[in-house]
Amino acid sequence: MSKKPNEEFSCEMFSNKFFILCGAGGATACGSTHTLLTPLDLVKCRLQVDPAKYKSIFRGFSISWSEGGAPNLVKGWAPTLIGYTLQGAAKFSGYEYFKYKFSTMVDDESAYLYRTYLYLAAAASAEFVADIFLAPFEAAKVRMQTTPGYTSQMRKAMPHMMATEGFGVFYKGLTPLWGRQVPYTMMKFSSFEKTLEYLYDNVVPKPREQCTKFEQLLVTFTAGYIAGVLCAIVSHPSDTIVSKLNKDPSASIGSIISEVGMFGIWRGLVARIIMIGTLTGLQWFIYDAFKVYTGMPRPPPAAMPESLRKKLAAKK
Repeated sequence: MSKKPNEEFSCEMFSNKFFILCGAGGATACGSTHTLLTPLDLVKCRLQVDPAKYKSIFRGFSISWSEGGAPNLVKGWAPTLIGYTLQGAAKFSGYEYFKYKFSTMVDDESAYLYRTYLYLAAAASAEFVADIFLAPFEAAKVRMQTTPGYTSQMRKAMPHMMATEGFGVFYKGLTPLWGRQVPYTMMKFSSFEKTLEYLYDNVVPKPREQCTKFEQLLVTFTAGYIAGVLCAIVSHPSDTIVSKLNKDPSASIGSIISEVGMFGIWRGLVARIIMIGTLTGLQWFIYDAFKVYTGMPRPPPAAMPESLRKKLAAKK
């Protein structure tokens, strides 16, 4: 990314400081948004594991409120905050790192032509690592949210789970978590990148470099929200399985699918679309705003290399 006259950045592009700041931005974006949406996440999880009781989003909120008021609706906020802060740091910094590394393995023209595959590979690699940090806290969160009468304090829940079921309970849901999060993140980053390209090429009435930083952030939020809706649809079946496995560690993926059926595995999708669309849009907005606030370089959407442009023009 070229600098504008008199513009100075707080770090060099793709330097160690750049990736550290990406991690800090990702931690801020993911930790804050997931924690903010804890009540919706709680109702979504309860709808998935006990549809006979909760039936719908609105009934789920009503029952949860009547059974414990506001404290009941924010149950699980602590493991949500810690787990997604760690996951967000690893995911966003990892994506930036792997995208950069993978692009250096090929020439500029190939990196542009096959950029979608590069986005997918970088996102999958980053999320694979990030979920190892998230899994223990996700297990505790779901247990706290979906087990009637279970403690609402993480500092009690996690030692109890460890003492009664062993360390493995925290990674019982890791494989389905990968099954949920890896496709989700691949869709999240690749669709965001492509949507951002489309918006600047076809919707925004002026070039990106002529937009104010606030206008660029609005485009970022819009692209992020669209990406979030796609993410929710792609990853929802695995999300249902994760919720049920963390509630009942003795269950298996096969038994859960047999129990709920192909229709039941999509239960709670509307709540998740609302949650993930909003969450993903806000995450991208906060992440990009963090870059602006810290004075980081912000690479524009992928542009065709001049050498490739000349080759294509010569063929016409």
